[in-house]
Amino acid sequence: MTGDMYDFIVTGAGSAGCAVASRLSESGRYRVLLLEAGVRDSNPWIHIPIGYTKSFANPRVNWMFESAPEAQLNDRTLYLPRGKLLGGTSSINGMVYMRGDPADYDHWRQLGCTGWDWDSVLPFFKKAENNVRGADEFHGVGGPLRVSDPPHIWPLGKAMVDAAVQAGLTRTADFNGAQKEGAGYYQTTTGDGRRWSSARAYLAPARKRPNLTIVTNAHATRVVIENGRATGVEYRTPQGLSTARANGDVIVSGGAYGSPHLLQLSGLGPGDVLNEVGITVVRDLPAVGANLHDHFNTYSSYRLSRSVTLNDLARSKLRKLMVGVQYAFGRRGMMASSGLFAGAFLRSDPRLERPDIQINMTAWSTARRDRDGIHPHPFPGITLSPVHLRPEGRGTVRVKSSDPLVPPEIRFNFLKSDYDMQALIFGIRTCRRIAAQPALAQYIVEEVAPGPRYESDAELAQVVRDNGVSNHHPVGSCRMGTGTDAVVDPRLRVYGIERLRVADASIMPAIIAGNTNAPSIMIGEKAAAMILEDAGSA
Repeated sequence: MTGDMYDFIVTGAGSAGCAVASRLSESGRYRVLLLEAGVRDSNPWIHIPIGYTKSFANPRVNWMFESAPEAQLNDRTLYLPRGKLLGGTSSINGMVYMRGDPADYDHWRQLGCTGWDWDSVLPFFKKAENNVRGADEFHGVGGPLRVSDPPHIWPLGKAMVDAAVQAGLTRTADFNGAQKEGAGYYQTTTGDGRRWSSARAYLAPARKRPNLTIVTNAHATRVVIENGRATGVEYRTPQGLSTARANGDVIVSGGAYGSPHLLQLSGLGPGDVLNEVGITVVRDLPAVGANLHDHFNTYSSYRLSRSVTLNDLARSKLRKLMVGVQYAFGRRGMMASSGLFAGAFLRSDPRLERPDIQINMTAWSTARRDRDGIHPHPFPGITLSPVHLRPEGRGTVRVKSSDPLVPPEIRFNFLKSDYDMQALIFGIRTCRRIAAQPALAQYIVEEVAPGPRYESDAELAQVVRDNGVSNHHPVGSCRMGTGTDAVVDPRLRVYGIERLRVADASIMPAIIAGNTNAPSIMIGEKAAAMILEDAGSA
């Protein structure tokens, strides 16, 4: 092998990878290399909250993956945006700060993931956080990640929450506090009217450390494994192929698609799949790329009688100028918000122990959201989006070629059970019930999607199959656990290979009930702490 020597190498500067690299380099004791296949986060729209609409389908900062045809979705393929820049998807997402239900993490412990119960992970959530509300038993201050309340409560946002309460939901003040179930306002990973990505939180303060090397446009192509030990990483830059060596651990943080893909390219994965594409099997690990799952959602959209939505901003040059000036001189107004500022959590069946439906309330509606971009309706509109939080379907990530630049095959197997479908039908009906309440009905002219002609369960099921999409929270493809269905142990070490770990959402044995950015950052924090502890410098 040739190349520079480091103590630790991290592949992938996403939500978890930035946290890992920053914490490992924090003491100055260790030389750390962070490799990112994408670009620097220099595009100004990355840092403006409303700017995430500009990166949703921008190939310069977005991998723009596409799923394989989904059998239960009439063989449709699904557009799967993921961040391709410093900060990963935390630099292009909707910025909702959500941890999931405490019982989700206790379930991980029950699955054999010792040290990942709620009481064990809460300190790492708090360590990461600098919450505008201050410190309490649930929240922390002084951490690198800014967490803020909505910059202001629009009358329309208040109407949505009030309507949910009128529809019978409770009101909650903090989805990450004592009461998750109910309706309320989201906190976001923003600060001073700016996006607070993982790169902004962890790398911005660390860039000048002489022991941290950050290389962008560096696509990891293979983990080098010698005698059962990870000894380095091969990566491609515009200048050609390079190899970096590691005295200590190699930490793979490529996300639910990238991490299993890199392991398989390195000879770690299902032997039959690797043989089929001509990759030498280093260790037959059938679980690599299995257990992929994601939240699934559809859209209930409504046309409004008043020009009070982000659709109106998109259609008016004058409005754009006005809000641009407002943001430029005060970091306020529509541009300081993503338009996704409220939501609700509820149970599709009262017999369930915890919520399985999330309803996102957005101040805009779209005719189309796909790899061609986000296309708002040509009229004032809002969306109530029911999300199924506990899907039973499980899919795979599979290498398609020994060429590392060829994307993997991604297959979810959405809607494999009747429960998955019935939960979403319940969600659509709940959205209609909320929209019919006085607080919101005063704004609404008509239901645009699915549309009032779709009423029976069979008709709504067809709507879900025709229009349902990934909620862009993929997890589980490098599952943590103790059995043969696991890829990593509870200390995130890949089974059978020394000095190799995975740290990102792919290690989740089961998806949490909520947005996955904050949990991914927590995983990065906890991974770094374990690595340092094992290195004898905790």
